[in-house]
Amino acid sequence: MITVINGTNRLNNNSHVIAQHFYELLLNYANDEVKYLSLDQISHDWFFPAMYEKGNQAESVAQLQDEFISAANKFYIISPEYNGGITGALKLFIDAVSVRNYSMNFKNKKIALVGTASGRAGNLRGMDQLTHILQHMGAVVMPQQLPISRIETLIENNKIKDASTLDTMEKHVLTFVNF
Repeated sequence: MITVINGTNRLNNNSHVIAQHFYELLLNYANDEVKYLSLDQISHDWFFPAMYEKGNQAESVAQLQDEFISAANKFYIISPEYNGGITGALKLFIDAVSVRNYSMNFKNKKIALVGTASGRAGNLRGMDQLTHILQHMGAVVMPQQLPISRIETLIENNKIKDASTLDTMEKHVLTFVNF
């Protein structure tokens, strides 16, 4: 199973449009079940001081972990740039699912990274940061990371309007399917 993760909890975010398009491409090209997890659509009842202690994981996180993380053998993570790195919501989510069944989450699983940004670097630093976190957890990160810059200029009416970006996204998915 492949899980596509939209790594922001900001409502009405542009990364959702990108993540949704990758999800649809994977449905077309992957010979695998594909699921979509958007951090703006999940409950946030699991953020409390004792969340890092064994046995204190919120049931909502355990359900997300079982369905979208532990069950997956591949991930496609879309990470928008926040302050030159990944979103706090994405890091917190990774930390929250790491309390239980640590080795079943990302270890030996293949991951594609896509960075999105309003600026011109497409969250390159954030993808580096996320690569280090995931490799520390034992994941295998696909070397061909995809930065998508000036995201607001590529989207119109919740659709990607730039043909070059659409073509690049499709090629990235095809590389990932064979990874």
